[in-house]
Amino acid sequence: MTINEMKERLGEIILDRSFKYSDNPPFTLASGRQSNYYFNCKPTTLDPEGMNLIGAIIFDMVKDSNITAAGGLTLGADPIANSLAVISYQKGKPIKAFIVRKDVKDHGTKSAIEGNVKAGERVLIIDDVITTGGSTITAIEQANKAGLIVEGVITLIDREEGGRENIQKYMANIQSILTRTEIMAIRAKRNSGGKVE
Repeated sequence: MTINEMKERLGEIILDRSFKYSDNPPFTLASGRQSNYYFNCKPTTLDPEGMNLIGAIIFDMVKDSNITAAGGLTLGADPIANSLAVISYQKGKPIKAFIVRKDVKDHGTKSAIEGNVKAGERVLIIDDVITTGGSTITAIEQANKAGLIVEGVITLIDREEGGRENIQKYMANIQSILTRTEIMAIRAKRNSGGKVE
């Protein structure tokens, strides 16, 4: 399966398991904005086929980089980082997973970052969906505070609502596996019986 075929199949899984549309009432997003459509990525990122596709696609995107670990704000980033870790190990170039806590523990190490990473490592920040980019920016800031060198950001879905531009104020290198436009194109193709419109 080529990377483009993998992306198309992943888009189909997202449409089947993670995409909701409603004319009324609209969905309230984590950002507080309202929208007629909603992506709940967990049914895709926690699915065996979905995880395998996501891990393979992201590995292909970063295989020539010098990153040693990938992670982001819990909970959305966790299964994505884990899928990359497993696939990267199977491909012979292990990339560790780490978790950025939403709330720093008030006991133990009081660390915002969980995982086998240390200051100076070059890392990738992962997110499932970007709308405003807030959770991705929080993850970048926490990684920087921990002394990690953030090389880039990869998101599963870019809703194309300004989040990418907000993140680019902190990090120029941002990529998405799929954009809202690409997912809607897969949806339109499906609704037209597989014919490209």
